[in-house]
Amino acid sequence: MSPPRRAIISITSASATLHGDHLTGVFISEALHPFNAFKAAGFEVDIVSEKGTWTPDWLSLQPDFLPDEERQQYEDTNGEFRKKLDSGLRPDKVDASQYGIFFASAGHAALIDYPTAKGLQGIASTIYANGGIMSTVCHGPALFPGILDPETGESIIKGKTITGFTTEGENVMHIMETLRSWNAPMVDEHAANLGAKYTRPEGVWDSFDVVDGRVVTGTNPASATETANAVLKEFGKL
Repeated sequence: MSPPRRAIISITSASATLHGDHLTGVFISEALHPFNAFKAAGFEVDIVSEKGTWTPDWLSLQPDFLPDEERQQYEDTNGEFRKKLDSGLRPDKVDASQYGIFFASAGHAALIDYPTAKGLQGIASTIYANGGIMSTVCHGPALFPGILDPETGESIIKGKTITGFTTEGENVMHIMETLRSWNAPMVDEHAANLGAKYTRPEGVWDSFDVVDGRVVTGTNPASATETANAVLKEFGKL
């Protein structure tokens, strides 16, 4: 029997200053794009965070990342996306057995709370154990340390190939010194620590995704829709 046609998107509850005095938090398009892709495919979609709180990432609200039409959808507090984003849904209110897809959106702040987000990791582990799809984009792989294979007790990405935001990209953005002050591994370091192979596109902003079994990962904000569509394709094979 196929997993339920319901998807849950995780968002970070963390925030921190980055790019000067600006805040990093939820990278809006990385949640909005999969939300729209899953809804278009007829899925019911919920949005969950570890603490039921969120802060928008300043950079994600700039026109290069959030064009007018998407900004209107984001700013429509009566629209479905914003209602789900503002719902304050926490892991203790989620029945993971009711979902067939877990999609970890990100933003740099995910490097802070995702590695120890036991609630989100528990939901993802259950969905994967029940035969569903586990997916991430950009800094979303920071969630993988606690998403475990029930048969081995090890991370579900051990022996798999994943992608995510590049360390080169952090250096291009001139933010590595700040990120290192958080004492948080970068995406490629998480992969190495968990026994996975990390791969990436040639350009740091190129759209790129990797499918390895029921684990689907994307590199950056430009990859969010492509990754969600790859998830839907793999879901259709279940």
